[in-house]
Amino acid sequence: MPGIPEKHGKSDFLRDHQLLTSRRYMAVFPIIELKQLTKRFRNQTAVDHVDLEIPEGICFGLLGPNGAGKTTTLEMIEGIQEPSSGDILYRGKPRGRSFAEEIGIQLQQTTLLSFLTIRETLRVFSKLYRRSLDIDEVLELCHLTEIQNQYNDKISGGQRQRLMLAIALINDPMLIFLDEPSTGLDPQARRNLWDIIDSIKAKKRTIILTTHSMEEAERLCDDVAIMDQGRVIARGDIPSLLAAHCFDASGNRLCEPNLENVFLRLTGRQLRD
Repeated sequence: MPGIPEKHGKSDFLRDHQLLTSRRYMAVFPIIELKQLTKRFRNQTAVDHVDLEIPEGICFGLLGPNGAGKTTTLEMIEGIQEPSSGDILYRGKPRGRSFAEEIGIQLQQTTLLSFLTIRETLRVFSKLYRRSLDIDEVLELCHLTEIQNQYNDKISGGQRQRLMLAIALINDPMLIFLDEPSTGLDPQARRNLWDIIDSIKAKKRTIILTTHSMEEAERLCDDVAIMDQGRVIARGDIPSLLAAHCFDASGNRLCEPNLENVFLRLTGRQLRD
């Protein structure tokens, strides 16, 4: 994601960008709406009355330090956890039985059966859905064709992440959840995964992504929300966030305009466990 050019002022940059953005999202309606979404664990409020709309067909990043509430928010949308209060709407309505058939989830940690090959694993997961993609198509999309007969316990970390993504895509979902998809990957494997995600974006699928990598968010996300202490503290596309938080009211630079500096200015530099 390029920063703001040195000779291009904040007001010019933001005006041009807002015009392009308004045209792009003019006819886009929310696929997910959160209304006063709240989750409490005994005396702790993990998610605190969050209101959020996620347009269809974009890659949306949910960012925040450890303990900010982003994973809990994601799990409530997915249906893994029940909210304490508030509403979650899918295409304007409460989630019904079809919701599970229309989403794909790439989890951080999932145990795969070691005695199955990659191809056999995808075949098993495809049987869980009424509708699924052709296995060869998913293998090709996730760059797994050449190793499809490898056993799950014989694949590398990058290959495993691509397999987890393939499992999330096997039912041809309209909404895909990626929870820190590139954690632990080397630069080559990470870039390869990003290329696959670009291919998914080109199909106009909606992606909700959590990540601690600001480089990854800048590279993949059309729109982001930053959470801290259970609340959304900033929301917008990345150029707008750079313009709002890396410049003062007169247009003077406060810091290098990148998403990491926005994140640190909003959430602080104190270490979170």
